[in-house]
Amino acid sequence: MAREKSGSKSTRGGVRHGSLRRSSAWANAGKVLLTGVLAVVLSGAAVAAYAVWGLVQEVNTIDLPQNPDSVDAGDHNIDGAFSIMLVGSDSRQGQSIDDGETGELNDVNLVLHVSEDHKNATIISFPRDLMLAIPSCPGPNGEPEYYPAMSEQQLNSALMYGGLPCAVATIENLTGLDIPYAGLITFDGVIAMSNAIGGVKVCLTEPIFDEKTDLDLAAGNHKLKGKKALQFLRTRYGVGDGGDKSRISNQQVFMSAMVRQLQSAETLSNPVTVYALAKAGLENMQLSKNMADVQFMQALAGTVKDIDLERINFVQYPTSSHPYQSGRLTPNYEAGQMLIEVVESGELFTITGTGTGVVKDGDEPADDGSDADTDAEGTEGSDGESTESDGPVELPESISGQSAADKTCSAGRTVY
Repeated sequence: MAREKSGSKSTRGGVRHGSLRRSSAWANAGKVLLTGVLAVVLSGAAVAAYAVWGLVQEVNTIDLPQNPDSVDAGDHNIDGAFSIMLVGSDSRQGQSIDDGETGELNDVNLVLHVSEDHKNATIISFPRDLMLAIPSCPGPNGEPEYYPAMSEQQLNSALMYGGLPCAVATIENLTGLDIPYAGLITFDGVIAMSNAIGGVKVCLTEPIFDEKTDLDLAAGNHKLKGKKALQFLRTRYGVGDGGDKSRISNQQVFMSAMVRQLQSAETLSNPVTVYALAKAGLENMQLSKNMADVQFMQALAGTVKDIDLERINFVQYPTSSHPYQSGRLTPNYEAGQMLIEVVESGELFTITGTGTGVVKDGDEPADDGSDADTDAEGTEGSDGESTESDGPVELPESISGQSAADKTCSAGRTVY
C-alpha cells in the first residue's frame, strides 16, 4: 500500500538526518485545537461556520497538488469517500507564547477518513517521532527550489522542509491514501477552545504527575479546561511509558470524550457554545483553498453529522522501535497496510490493541458527585459505562486505539 518504504535507501536521495530541536512542552498545545476541529466536524457543528462567514473568508489558505473544486452551493454532502489531514504546528511566530524557540515542526499529524457510504469515520494518528521517507517538496512558502527526496527522516520535519503540502505528501507516500483536503492549526486558541465547550470530562485511574508540563492531577474524574486541558494534552512523561505513542493514546481519551460531549443535544443546542468553538478554531487555522468555503463546511457537516459514536474510531498507525535511532519509531508496514485497507473498504472493525497508559472496559473510578472545574482543582463525574466497537474485521493488537463510544480512562505512568 505504501508508495515508498523508508526502510531502505531511496534511489532519489540518501538518508538525511536533520538536527531537530527538542520539542518543548508547549509544542503539543495544538493538539487541543485539532481535537476541537475534529469534534466540531464529527458532531455536525460545522454549520456554525455560516455564522462566522467573515472569519472563513479571512482564513489563510494554501494550494495542495490535489486541490479539487469545492462543493457546489446547495450541496448537502460530499460525494464518496474522502480524507482530511490535520497538522498541528509548533511555530511561535505570531503567537502569544514566545519561549525563544524558533522554526516550525508538525508535531501533530492526524488523518480523518470518511467511508464511501458516510457511515464510518476513522481518525489515524501518526507519531511525530516516526522515521520514514519524505518525498521531494517545494519550499514551505512555495519556493520553486525543491528539497530533494529523503529516504528516512523524522515525520515532524516535513513541515519545516515544505510546509503543509509536504506533510500531506509524506503521509500519502506512507499510506497510499489520497488526501485532497488539509488544515494546519497553531496553538494560540488552546485556552479559548477548551473554555468554549466548558471543559471536557475525563477520568484517571491513577494520578498524573509531570513536572515538565506542571501537571498534577489526582485519580478520579476531572473536567479539564483552560490551562489544565492544555497540560493534559501535552503531557508525555506523565502517562504510559513516557513516549510519544503513550501521549497519543492519552489524547484519544480526551478526543473521544470531547466528541461524545459535542454530540450531546445539550451542547449543540447552545448557539453561543458552537459559535465560540468555531471562532476559536477558525482564527488559528490555515486551510487548503477547497476547505475555506462555507458551502464546503456545511456539506462536510451534513456528511458526517449522523455517524454513530460506535463508528467513529481513533487509531494509531502501527510502529515499532527504530533499529538504530534511539527514541525513534519505524513503520510496521504489514499492520499499517492492513489498517489502511480496512479503513478504505468501509468495513466495520474491532480495535483490540489498547494504548499504554489507557484503561478500557469501563474500569472508571466511581462518580463522587462533585461538579467543580479541574481548573479550580475540582472534579466532575462520568457514568462509568463502556461500549466496545463491534465489526467483522478484528485489527491486530499492534494497532491501538478506541471508538468514540469507549469511555476510557488515563492510567497515568505505567512503565518506568
